[in-house]
Amino acid sequence: MKAVVQRVTQASVTVGGEQISAIGRGICVLLGISVEDSQKELEHMVRKILNLRVFEDESGKHWSKNVMDKQYEVLCVSQFTLQCVLKGNKPDFHLAMPTEQAESFYNSFLEQLRKSYRPELIRDGKFGAYMQVHIQNDGPVTIELESPAPGAANSDPKQLSKLEKQQQRKEKTRAKGPSESSKERSAPRKEDRSASSGAEGDVSSEREP
Repeated sequence: MKAVVQRVTQASVTVGGEQISAIGRGICVLLGISVEDSQKELEHMVRKILNLRVFEDESGKHWSKNVMDKQYEVLCVSQFTLQCVLKGNKPDFHLAMPTEQAESFYNSFLEQLRKSYRPELIRDGKFGAYMQVHIQNDGPVTIELESPAPGAANSDPKQLSKLEKQQQRKEKTRAKGPSESSKERSAPRKEDRSASSGAEGDVSSEREP
């Protein structure tokens, strides 16, 4: 699942020349649903959108408050074209969830959004309709969000960082192993003076980043 979140001063949706939805300050969310998306990806995206800190606090500190903190509005618009892949210069949308499934899934997304926040502050467009979406981007501020791929292991950045550090330690241990063992074997041999002279200057220059 992909989402483009824009901080706005106002946004609206028009269908057939008639405005069907509008918000003031808040966020406008363009949502692209993948054929592989499930309830897990849905819940992940709802959490990310509502907790995304794109607003300033009372003291003017940027990136401090989310839409719920500020009690602002949310406008959601389904946009399957976010699941586009290019074949040459032609857009292909085979990764997008089919219309029949996507409408039900999108309605579940809106329901979860309303359960997690104030339902009267959630607005949406008209699924499957030809819409004109008017967005007054504030900043501009535009954030792209993407849910972890279904079945992806260790998607948590902290866990990835931990695993990377473990791998680095293993690589260092393997690199040092032969030289340390050779020093241990050569230590009792006092007559081999040339071996000790080479080892004494072997000091690692690696530093933590």
